[in-house]
Amino acid sequence: MRKKAASILVNPLADEFGSGIRIEKALVKDFNSFEQADLCILAQAEQSHRDNYHLFFLLEEGTISIEIDFQRHTINPSSVICIHPSQVHRILSFENVTVTFWTITNENLNPENLLLLENITPAMPLTLDKDTFSILSDAASLSIKIAERHREKLHRSLLKDSCNTLVSLVASQYLAQFKPADRLSRFEVVTKAFKLALERDFRIAKKPGMYAQKLHLSIPYLNECVKNTTGYSVSHHIQQRVILEAKRFLHHSDKSVKEIAFELGYDDYPQFSRLFTKIAGMTALTFRNQNLDLFNTYL
Repeated sequence: MRKKAASILVNPLADEFGSGIRIEKALVKDFNSFEQADLCILAQAEQSHRDNYHLFFLLEEGTISIEIDFQRHTINPSSVICIHPSQVHRILSFENVTVTFWTITNENLNPENLLLLENITPAMPLTLDKDTFSILSDAASLSIKIAERHREKLHRSLLKDSCNTLVSLVASQYLAQFKPADRLSRFEVVTKAFKLALERDFRIAKKPGMYAQKLHLSIPYLNECVKNTTGYSVSHHIQQRVILEAKRFLHHSDKSVKEIAFELGYDDYPQFSRLFTKIAGMTALTFRNQNLDLFNTYL
């Protein structure tokens, strides 16, 4: 039977030099090819977890099957993916992989890069054209060489700048799929600001009026903007975000439903229970049991 953690496992950054940044290139056949001494992020990620850093994969060869927040994705060659600290994920399998991965904490991200990453949450695997992949691959190779020169007096500064360049290159590819900021409608601008506020405050702000106040808007106007842009009301987005976090805890921790409700800002447990059933279409315990059965079929 699956043994759960007391809470969702958070992997700290394994960083030999304390820089808050790590970059490596791995060439591996599959999970079974790892020796205990050779464990890297790929092997450590077999268990569902969150990270305390942003994680990027740039895949050159092979395939990686990964689960992110209950969704399965296959990463193919010439692809990149960004995984945010809030996302629960695990690697299901990989085969004949050549992949560069890098990790960077919020503290080491340039402010503009941190904002860019917040704007593309959640990120899905992105296939790159040949020229873009080549540029990213060359930039990653340079960063790896810089990382290895740890005796350089400006090593940390050089490593930080090189990895921020990589982050900017990746973010630019995601943002190329979206409208430029100067072409967003007023409704889209407001919706974007609401989603950023929601990600920060969903544990404490449960009512549309709280977000309207933060954004200095009236409740009807905020609702009009969000519904026009997404097709759903502000309340719908708040509830969906809360229930996603609840599902993460139910599936990846052994916290009781009551403990989860309290952690998500609900002192009224029956209210939370009714909300979960309404949004998920089943009780919280049913969701936990169904996903436990599903997990065990993959073992």
